[in-house]
Amino acid sequence: MKRSNYISWDEYFMGIAFLSAQRSKDSSTQVGACIVNEENKIVAVGYNGMPTGCNDDEMPWERTGESSLDTKYPFVCHAELNAILNRNTANLKGATVYVTLFPCNECAKAIIQSGIKKIVYADNKYADTEGVKASTIMFEKCGVETVQYKPSGKTLSINL
Repeated sequence: MKRSNYISWDEYFMGIAFLSAQRSKDSSTQVGACIVNEENKIVAVGYNGMPTGCNDDEMPWERTGESSLDTKYPFVCHAELNAILNRNTANLKGATVYVTLFPCNECAKAIIQSGIKKIVYADNKYADTEGVKASTIMFEKCGVETVQYKPSGKTLSINL
């Protein structure tokens, strides 16, 4: 008899995004992304962090400072962009990105330019910001579908 309590594709891919977020060294916001092609194959994962080659211990992680250069914002690469840059395929046309936080306007541009056509997101806590409003406008105008992930309530425990 076939097992019936396995997780769905959405649970699996969003789970990968949440697990990827745990690699982030950002103390205030951990974001993960998982890009899946039209055959439900994972083609990329990413999380928010400093660019390759930047020593995490020498870079600012603060949210405020005397200037923007004293904060993380001009330096951190977002999860969605990291996933796009880390992809293991040349083509993301028609792909879906599962992401733990709704994309900012800069990531929205990269998502659109890469050919991703669907975004499944867990949280949109910055929905009232101009950046996310701009993302929403661009996604609507470019035909990128956005869907909020609905948690099933299942709990998984992983001993690492």
